Amino acid sequence: MLRTLSIRDFVIVDAIELDLAGGFTVFTGETGAGKSILIDALALALGGRGDASVVREGAARADITAEFADGAETAAWLAENEFNRDDGAILVRRVIDNAGRSKAYINGIAATATQLRELGELLVDIHGQHAHQSLLKADGQRRLLDGQGGLLEEARAVAAAWKAWRALARQREEIEGNARSVLLERERLEWQVGELEKLAPKAGEWDEVNQEYSRLSHAATLIDGAQEALTAISEAEDEPMLARLSTLNQRLAKLADIDEALKPVLEVLEPARIQLQEAVYALNDYLDRLELDPQRLQEVERRMGDLHATARKFHVEPEALQAELESLSAQLRQLADASDLDALKAQEEKLKSAYLAAAQKLSKARAKAAKALGAAVTSAMQDLSMAGGRFEVALNPGEPAAHGLEQVEFLVAGHAGTQPRPLAKVASGGELARISLAISVITSSATATPTLIFDEVDSGIGGGVAEVVGRLLRRLGQDRQVLCVTHLPQVASQANQHFQVSKRNAGGKTVSGIAVLETTARIEEIARMLGGLEITATTRKHARELLAL
Repeated sequence: MLRTLSIRDFVIVDAIELDLAGGFTVFTGETGAGKSILIDALALALGGRGDASVVREGAARADITAEFADGAETAAWLAENEFNRDDGAILVRRVIDNAGRSKAYINGIAATATQLRELGELLVDIHGQHAHQSLLKADGQRRLLDGQGGLLEEARAVAAAWKAWRALARQREEIEGNARSVLLERERLEWQVGELEKLAPKAGEWDEVNQEYSRLSHAATLIDGAQEALTAISEAEDEPMLARLSTLNQRLAKLADIDEALKPVLEVLEPARIQLQEAVYALNDYLDRLELDPQRLQEVERRMGDLHATARKFHVEPEALQAELESLSAQLRQLADASDLDALKAQEEKLKSAYLAAAQKLSKARAKAAKALGAAVTSAMQDLSMAGGRFEVALNPGEPAAHGLEQVEFLVAGHAGTQPRPLAKVASGGELARISLAISVITSSATATPTLIFDEVDSGIGGGVAEVVGRLLRRLGQDRQVLCVTHLPQVASQANQHFQVSKRNAGGKTVSGIAVLETTARIEEIARMLGGLEITATTRKHARELLAL
């Protein structure tokens, strides 16, 4: 649950620190005092959208910090996303500066807005004051039913199966419509691949052929040069280099025995003699392998010509011919697979069957969930001054679509003896608000989210119905933490904890403040809500009666 909420320089809030308890908590105050701003701040801390406009005028940044109690599900999420655990607490922080830049933290570690939203979904479920508007739209009704029935994963699987099936169907239709152009393209690719396969270029072949050609075309020069070097080093008629160096080393060795100062010279010359000997071995080996081969030279020249001519024909460099062959072959294979209509139709039928199987499974699950939701909302309507009313969820067959095989439609009969009709056509504003509240309470009861927030979802109702609403929320607060922004004294009087939000003028600017209300102050606030600006003994008495209930 939410333990503390700290807000700094957010909209009209300069500084607020809230310590929250379990059970049912209400926030009340004059219109415009900033009651819903508290909910907006918490939503921002949990990954909601925010920009520079949320920063209080004249401040450098808005800073919201919320501390929650840890649980098994959130602990698993923290471990999976490599965030530290902090002694059974989760600390979430969001900072937005007056340039619109945003920073987010989870237990002191930088986080993304997406991570905040993922964690927030495990911690808090917010029901906004305009939630009833989504009940008038088919998409909203379908999402609500799937969420209540625990069918969101199944719905996503159906959407994915639909997407795969329709993508292949579009590809098949495109190929059927462009059969002539596909055939011409295939013939062109087959000719090009055939030309390159006859040439059979290999990776790195162009460099190898060039090197071999250079060696073969200069073979005579290479032989003469290598033999000349060999002769000078070891085979000259007069004393060759190697022999002269060996003789010199021997003389210096004798002289070094007389004067050790010559030993460093000897140590330098001896490696030189060894290197010359190694050069003799290498030159002999080179001359043994090198020979004049006019026939091989002609073959290499011919290969170079073929590679160069083909490269010009395909408008690529000779060294890129092998890569060009691979690319064109891949295009041909892809086109051949794509243009195989029989195989494509078979695959399309397979994907269609997979979609229908998933959609039919979802339809059965929706029928079960629709029956349960209809019964639960109908029962709640009896307590909300809609005695005899009925709520049903109709699943109307439709064309296959991404959302499944049916259209979800909420039907309501406001009184006994009347047939349920579409919610958007028959529900008045007050009825819609009550039905929305009933659905919110029912769907919240089914979720494991530890903190539930209701932001003026009780608008449009009053009197005895408001008292019932208060009892519903208090009952819900027995199992988890419930926070509610309300303007109804009947609802506020049912709370276990009561905060009053007020606004004041500070330095010519409007700022919002908050205070926890104890017995006397709470009576005054309930009386204000009952009687408006003028609080009388009668309204105070009525307030005490409401609190006594």
